[in-house]
Amino acid sequence: MEYPSQRLAGKVALVTGSTLGIGAATARLFAREGARVVLNSHVDDVAARRIADELGRERALFVQADVADGAAVQAMVDHATARFGPVDVLVNNAGRNFFNDPLTLTMEQWRHCMSVDLEGAWNCARAVLPGMLAAGRGSIVNIASVHGHKIIPDCFPYPVAKHALIGLTRALGLQYAARGVRVNSISPGLILTEAIEASFAASADPQGERARQAALLPCRRIGEPDEVAYTALFLAGDEARFINATDILVDGGRSQLYHE
Repeated sequence: MEYPSQRLAGKVALVTGSTLGIGAATARLFAREGARVVLNSHVDDVAARRIADELGRERALFVQADVADGAAVQAMVDHATARFGPVDVLVNNAGRNFFNDPLTLTMEQWRHCMSVDLEGAWNCARAVLPGMLAAGRGSIVNIASVHGHKIIPDCFPYPVAKHALIGLTRALGLQYAARGVRVNSISPGLILTEAIEASFAASADPQGERARQAALLPCRRIGEPDEVAYTALFLAGDEARFINATDILVDGGRSQLYHE
């Protein structure tokens, strides 16, 4: 297999939540660009094994781990390091949508949201940072959301976690900037993942709902997972070596609209 530009040649990348959607697109792209990729999911399913097989066992490793479990995350990073060497790039993509009314949300739901969408990223960063700091280099890319910039009613507490994830990005980026580690985030808007496709299919008028959602975007189309993955590739690589503690919106301009 030929790799066109080898922008990540020699690097080891861990991509969490990488068996579907943005995570899968990112893992595939990173492998094409020369990285050895550690794929992850909280479940050991057919999709996970299929992508690892597709990328090749010499280049890809799948490790099941729940990012909300700090011990499982550390074991995953130890396994990855034993197989490929220290992690150079971490993409914190694992997460779940938690949309509710604040007063009907249970404390269990609140804790679950924070443990996956916020603490999961911190668990992974905490596990890879010692190796990155020892090497004097590293890039962490957190997948946040437009929900980390704008509030949509009845989507609580997801935007709380995503606002906090952007804060975590900035805090860690500044903390370790002088030691060669960069931390940035990406805030995707509406992206045509499997979950979004399923939500359209479940509506009374799937094609009509798809068209309605696309019409809300200034570019009049829905984003693709690869468009987020290419942003992650840029931030992961040396081309972005002076970009740190920054969030990049990938939403077709939707969040900048004052009104429809």
